[in-house]
Amino acid sequence: MTYREHTRKVRIGDRTIGGGSPILIQSMTNTPTEDVEATVSQILELEKAGCDIIRCTVPDAAAAEALGQIKKRIHIPLVADIHFDYRMAILAIENGADKVRINPGNIGGEDKLDAVVKAARERGVPIRVGVNSGSLERELVEKYGGVTPEGLVESALDKVHMIEKCDYDRIVISIKSSDVLTCIRAHELLAEKTDYPLHVGITEAGTVRGGTVKSAVGIGTILYEGIGDTIRVSLSGDPAEEVWTAKQILRDLQLRRDGIEIVACPTCGRTKIDLIGLAEAAEKMAEEYPHLHIRVAVMGCAVNGPGEAREADIGIAGGNGEGLLFKKGVIVRKMPESELLSALKQELDNWR
Repeated sequence: MTYREHTRKVRIGDRTIGGGSPILIQSMTNTPTEDVEATVSQILELEKAGCDIIRCTVPDAAAAEALGQIKKRIHIPLVADIHFDYRMAILAIENGADKVRINPGNIGGEDKLDAVVKAARERGVPIRVGVNSGSLERELVEKYGGVTPEGLVESALDKVHMIEKCDYDRIVISIKSSDVLTCIRAHELLAEKTDYPLHVGITEAGTVRGGTVKSAVGIGTILYEGIGDTIRVSLSGDPAEEVWTAKQILRDLQLRRDGIEIVACPTCGRTKIDLIGLAEAAEKMAEEYPHLHIRVAVMGCAVNGPGEAREADIGIAGGNGEGLLFKKGVIVRKMPESELLSALKQELDNWR
């Protein structure tokens, strides 16, 4: 599992991906890009949530020109999402896009692709080529008897070669499917054939509930195999949910260690407190301490809770109207249930 360490390094704005660099989280705005105020507001919220790279759709000149104003007010690299019109890619680059996402096959021909690459080269802007199962070329569908991992990989590499023919190699590849197993296998095949950095995601994953599970399984498996340099969780919901889910995937794979990890036991017949509410409140509180890299446990049973959460740095456990504060499984003190959260906050405020 050494693919990630061996991919090429590509600079996107003030960030670097590939070559073993930290995996970066990407999301996409769902505001009209030309609405600068709304778009900037959403990006700033996503920055707070932990987004590292943001992508905006650029369907027309108004959106492309808005990128320049947006870029001045945000703090993370800005990616322009282009479909069909090569002029929008050039205009986006001229207005400060840190990366452009194009499909070389539908940009309008070799001369137009060459014009986009020329603009990118002049400003050192990387190009992300994207392929997904819904846009796989008909001839490849016929060749492989359907949408297959092999067809997706061939399509992606064909597009890479088109850009390489323009004498450019600042390339990032995205290869996505809404089918988890197809997506996993496609990434495995692609990682064996190229050393360009890969952007990983399960496309059209679904709602926050279903899409989170699908993305965790698919993206998590791909990352565990050592593949992937940036990720996006694609959900039909608030983009902040995408960022939160992506952070959790990285944390659970120990690929990112920022912030507090919350562990909580499931409810059972012994539970005498509002464990669900307590755990949710603790999780919300944890967002205030991104500088702490510790594990916090919220347990519903004062009898077994501290022992079950012995690997946690600190935790609280509820009983019948009262609860315990413990560290590394050792009980520190007992208190009324109503004081558990404030006691936990006090500990976090003074954590060394």
